[in-house]
Amino acid sequence: MPEHGIVSRLQLSGLCFFLQILTIILFAAFVRYSPESSSRLCSQQLNCSWRNQDSDFQHPRFRDVHLQALLGFGLLVSFLSRYGLGSVTISILIVAFAIQWAVLIQGFLYSFLNGKIYVGAQSMVSADFCTAAVLISAGAVLGRANPIQMMLLTLLGVTLFTLNEYLLLSLMGVSDSGGSLTVHTFGAYFGLTVSRILRQLHVDKRKKQQEMGHQSDFFAVVGTIYLWIFWPSFTSATMVSGDAEPWALLNTYFSLASSTLATFVLLPVLYEENTPQMVQIQDAALANTAMMGMAGEMLVTPFGALVAGFLAGLIPPLAFRFLMPTLSSRLKIQDTCGVHNIHGLPGILGSLLGTLLAALATADAYGGRLELVFPLVAQGSRTPNDQAFYQLCALPVTLLLATLGGCFTGAVLKMKGLRSPLHTQRLENTVLQEEAEEGCDGRRSRKEPGTSTLV
Repeated sequence: MPEHGIVSRLQLSGLCFFLQILTIILFAAFVRYSPESSSRLCSQQLNCSWRNQDSDFQHPRFRDVHLQALLGFGLLVSFLSRYGLGSVTISILIVAFAIQWAVLIQGFLYSFLNGKIYVGAQSMVSADFCTAAVLISAGAVLGRANPIQMMLLTLLGVTLFTLNEYLLLSLMGVSDSGGSLTVHTFGAYFGLTVSRILRQLHVDKRKKQQEMGHQSDFFAVVGTIYLWIFWPSFTSATMVSGDAEPWALLNTYFSLASSTLATFVLLPVLYEENTPQMVQIQDAALANTAMMGMAGEMLVTPFGALVAGFLAGLIPPLAFRFLMPTLSSRLKIQDTCGVHNIHGLPGILGSLLGTLLAALATADAYGGRLELVFPLVAQGSRTPNDQAFYQLCALPVTLLLATLGGCFTGAVLKMKGLRSPLHTQRLENTVLQEEAEEGCDGRRSRKEPGTSTLV
């Protein structure tokens, strides 16, 4: 065991050194800052609908998106109360590398002009969107993958995310400003597939307790507050333009309120406790943001946002109660942080809602905003039904790429030299140990936080 720990530390050190030197070389060769007048360089395909905004608007928007990716996802996905501070260490490691790698991969696809990649505020927003998807994927394997495997998951996840985004936004002309498909659905099912490949046959089968710990509630409070403050900006960062009213921002606020009430409607019926726990309210908020990612900019009436938010708030309680046991027992998928319930399913439903709204899009309803939301429809290249067809086709494309990419990534992470030795009472991962039991579903246990190490 000590020998393995030394080898693991050296492998992690060597991998981080290699990847950082590689990115430094690639940045030196290709990456340059965009000139102040280079808004025309921004490709229409990659989250650049805001390319005509001035820098005074871009920088606050980038700040909100970056805070949401770093703090919101770090607290929500890492589940501090179950895996300790080591989980935050891994989250920050993922963010630090994913941003650099995303700037390169996205740059080669979207802003590679005259042999150089030109980066600006919009490049960092796009990189943060990519980072959010990878953090969602990491939530499905947290506690089961060591830092070396997490770094490789980030390397491959960023590349596959960018490929999926390019197929959807550039080649297919799909509208997904808040990332229902590109961020939530892809991130969830990519991570779930990797988790399925990395599943352990020696998992602890002890009965899980039904109570939830106070520390889970504490971190859920922090995470939920970050959602309410920063997620409307995250959802609307790529679409708000000029003096146009930010529909996505307003719709996200309305739907967040509605999804919270939905939690209080359903949970007292499904569970014995009289009042829903804070972590359950957090789940409803997350499910709402996943569902509203695509539809937020398309909903033209506030009551539509309330209806969508209410439906989104019903998904996590039902999924955790009835669907999660099936995933574990029948499909052998160990979803450690419930990303299927709070990202995957709501993302799918959000894409279906976006398809319906695309079919109903008219110039009378959208006015001049139609060019921002559905530029091909506004230009006459597509009818609303054509746009809806492409929106619908984007769902199986995303699921297929996430599944195939997850299978390949899982096979790579399962290679003998990357795995930690098996132990009877431990998970395969010796990096983020959760001592008491497998999984991090804070809704079900009152255990104290597990200890974490870096080897």
